[in-house]
Amino acid sequence: MDSIATILARAKERAAQLKVTYAGALLPAEAHALLKADPSAKLVDVRTKAELEWVGQVPGAISVEWNTWPGGRNPDFLKQLEAAIPAKDAPVMFLCRSGGRSNSTASVAAGAGYAKSFNILEGFEGDKDADGHRNTVGGWRKAGLPWTQG
Repeated sequence: MDSIATILARAKERAAQLKVTYAGALLPAEAHALLKADPSAKLVDVRTKAELEWVGQVPGAISVEWNTWPGGRNPDFLKQLEAAIPAKDAPVMFLCRSGGRSNSTASVAAGAGYAKSFNILEGFEGDKDADGHRNTVGGWRKAGLPWTQG
């Protein structure tokens, strides 16, 4: 695995290419390496409680739903994030199913002062394959990283 400095530089380059407002875009293995190397780094899973229970979750991740089920957008997202991670100078990596919601939450967090906000590209399950199935094209689980299921 590359050094943390190399991973962060690559994540920053991706963010510039994607024209996003947050610090960087990480691949799942890079996010895992950053978690292991930096004790202040946090992983925030923004999927619904149902997704965490039925699909699986990353051990030690902090859960702050971006959307609630049923019901739509969580109006208390930012307040819950700030309660869970008061230190805004820590690296905070956001994870969802395939990278869409985590893109939004990384942007919101960056706007709220979390200068080291990162989106985890590919998400937990990755994109759908040609047959409409997830977990075969990218994602945390496909990368063989630690996860558990309810």
